[in-house]
Amino acid sequence: MTPAFHQVCDELVRAAIAEDRSFGALLPQLMRASETAAPAALTAAMPRLAEGVAQAPPNLGGWLAVAAGSWIENGADPNPFGAALVERLTEVTAAALAFGEAWERSGAGDPPGMEDGRPSQQALDVVAPALKDGAVTAMMSWFALPQFAMSACTVLATAPMVRASLTDRDLRVFAADRAVAYLPRMEYVRDLLRVLDGERLLVLDRAGRRGWTVTISGIGDNFQLHTLLAGALIGRPGGMPGEPPAPEIVACFLNTDAPAERPVVSSPWNLTDAHGEPVYNEGVPADVPAVNGTRVLVLDPPSYLRTFPAGRRFPLMPATLTLEGAHLPEDLAGWWPHIKPA
Repeated sequence: MTPAFHQVCDELVRAAIAEDRSFGALLPQLMRASETAAPAALTAAMPRLAEGVAQAPPNLGGWLAVAAGSWIENGADPNPFGAALVERLTEVTAAALAFGEAWERSGAGDPPGMEDGRPSQQALDVVAPALKDGAVTAMMSWFALPQFAMSACTVLATAPMVRASLTDRDLRVFAADRAVAYLPRMEYVRDLLRVLDGERLLVLDRAGRRGWTVTISGIGDNFQLHTLLAGALIGRPGGMPGEPPAPEIVACFLNTDAPAERPVVSSPWNLTDAHGEPVYNEGVPADVPAVNGTRVLVLDPPSYLRTFPAGRRFPLMPATLTLEGAHLPEDLAGWWPHIKPA
């Protein structure tokens, strides 16, 4: 890291924590300096930004989070920053929800837009009677949540180690889901928090009474799961009949950018769960319920032709689907009593 880059980064974080007026001038300086910094230099600065995000008030910490997100997209390692960002996002989301709910209870109408409004004494006066000493933090969090959400999408998409280290995942998902009503972008944060890594699925062919175990990581929706299963199972010895998706199509769902004119993919099956309920392509693999600790997918003939464009919902997140092994009908005799008809 060049001395100038290091110095500006350190001064910016100090200003953010101290709420110093110099922050406004230092932020563009740092962003300009980072444009020519090597990924290794950006990575070396990430722990300092993580300190700033953890300690600065939300309105300033959010811009540190945006800076870190841009560095990650330019090659910096997200891991030295990711845990601090996710923890702070959880705090900011809770405070923003408190602001939104206090505003709605006040009878003042719809709360101000997070992305087109700004903190003001008028906004503070609306929520202060309900939130008292927490009103300022809640208001700052309300207007900072878009910055934290933007950075979180980048971090969670690029850092499987951060995703794997999450604690209290269900509570974080619940809070993000509540925040979607105020900030639609939180839908992406919610679903990235639910991404499965190193998760084993049992895939059953109802007609053939066969099955396979697959391990998935980094899959952002069930369109992606559907296509990667087709690539793994169709046209292989002992696999499913049919025409497999072309390798370049499968690559679009793994780790390759889709072309500008995205090819159209057709779905070879209906996906259902062990309870006979549909597994919707618009959902995520975490929606698939477990039976005896294992998530189970059942392949049924398609009820109609489904088509969708090739590509990953989260382009920064590479995915894997590994075929671990095949199961003969006699191996699965104990499973079928638990599988309901579609």
